Order: sequence, then structure tokens, then C-alpha cells
Amino acid sequence: MTPEPDTRTGEETDARHAQKMAKKKAARDKIMATKSGEKGLIIVHTGSGKGKSSSAFGMIVRCVAHGFPCAVVQFIKGAWDTGERRLLTGHFGDLCQFHAMGEGFTWETQDRARDIAAARAGWEKAKELILNERLRMVVLDEINIALRYDYLDIAEVVEFLTTQKPAMTHVVLTGRNAKDELIEIADLVTEMTLVKHPFRSGIKAQAGVEF
Repeated sequence: MTPEPDTRTGEETDARHAQKMAKKKAARDKIMATKSGEKGLIIVHTGSGKGKSSSAFGMIVRCVAHGFPCAVVQFIKGAWDTGERRLLTGHFGDLCQFHAMGEGFTWETQDRARDIAAARAGWEKAKELILNERLRMVVLDEINIALRYDYLDIAEVVEFLTTQKPAMTHVVLTGRNAKDELIEIADLVTEMTLVKHPFRSGIKAQAGVEF
């Protein structure tokens, strides 16, 4: 059957749209009226798609913009000269501590004992920062990789986050293959899904996009 033509005038369409949006706003306002609490969140960015660290650094920039002290611990990419590192250390060092503890991906070091030592040092620094209640947010960049390869004990990380993290401190943990135990205790979990990536077409990592 041929659908009936839409004979409404522009004014009728606008009025119907306004009514629909008014209903949505009323429903949204009703929901928002029940949300009044605040707490420090455990946030996990995982998945095979690009954007996990980028999203975490976006949150750090928000903290900096609000004047909130914050910190970053990099567990894997510590050897990289990244744009985020340049920006935060060069312009916002008074608000954001940046600790590059890793030495590169595990296939680059090819030394498990060395990787474990670097991960342990990163975790000790992370605990020190998280316990500093002056800091609003601490990003643990690529810690999920260290956990995946058992460079760190997931039970220890979970126990610390659930029992020792200050009530109003946000902790963001990034990296693919997040452990189920971490996802279970998290308040917010986002999984980045890979649809297309230029690397598969022979394009290398580029400044301003990947680092």
C-alpha cells in the first residue's frame, strides 16, 4: 500500500514536535529529581576499539578546567612522548601530576620480570595518589593490560579500591580486556567497540590521533 502523504503544515509539525519534546523534558526532569547523591566513582574504559585512554584524558582535562587537582599514572605507555603528556606537564603541572611508569608494551621489553617490576612501581604510586584526598581524579592508564598479564594481583587492586579509596575520589582504569572482578565493582563501565581502524589499511599511528 502507498503511504498516505503527510499533509501537515509546517506550523503543525513544529507544534507536534514541541509537544513531544515537552513530554520528554517532563519525564527527564522527573528522573533527575530523584538523583541527588554524589560519590567518587570507579570508572573502567575497556574494549578493542580506540578511545579508552583518549576518553580518560578528556576527563582529566575537564578536571583541570574546573581547577580540580588530579593525577595520571601510565602503566604501559610511559616510554612514549604523547601529546597528553606534553600538554599536562607543560601547561598544567600545578594541577595535574603525571607519572610515566611503564617502559612500553610487553612485546617491546620482552622481559617479564622487568615488566612486573614496572607495574608494581606504578601501582605503588597509584595507591599513594589515590589516598591523597586532595586529588579529585586519578587515571590509571593501561592498568588493565598489567592486570591481564598478571603483573598485578587483581584481588589486591579490587580490595584497595573498595576499602581504601577515599569516598569522593574518582579513579579511571583503562585498557582492553578488563578483568571481570574489576567490572563487577565499577560504577561506570564503557566498552569501546572496533568497527574500522586505519592500521588495518597500512596506516601507522599518527601524532594527534594515537599519541
